[in-house]
Amino acid sequence: MPLSEQEQRLLEEMERSLYQNDSDFVARVTRRQGRASYTSITIGVLGALVGIGIVVLALALKQPWLGLPGFVVMLAGVLYALRPGMRMPKAGATTPRSGVPKPGRPARPSSGGSFMDRMNERWDKRNDPGNQ
Repeated sequence: MPLSEQEQRLLEEMERSLYQNDSDFVARVTRRQGRASYTSITIGVLGALVGIGIVVLALALKQPWLGLPGFVVMLAGVLYALRPGMRMPKAGATTPRSGVPKPGRPARPSSGGSFMDRMNERWDKRNDPGNQ
């Protein structure tokens, strides 16, 4: 169910307020977000499959003590595959917050700022009664 215009404006105002008043929290939260890389997913799935194989082998050999390490390997593989990836900046590259484009990228013709700032500016221009 989409938000009404009033709810969207209220949400945007709350976001702006959060960005302005608690920028340390926002930086900490956005830094932790990331996608798991294909490499970590592949290694995790392979680890989980090896763990399942060990558990099946333990059942076939009727050695229950071998099932516990198999379960631990399987669990570690799943956790490794699901962990969020860490985005490390490349050497010489600037962070997107600095406003300076990365080497090899053309500068954007926009007024700068984050994506949300640009969207808020466009929203304000669209809803400004003096502009119409």
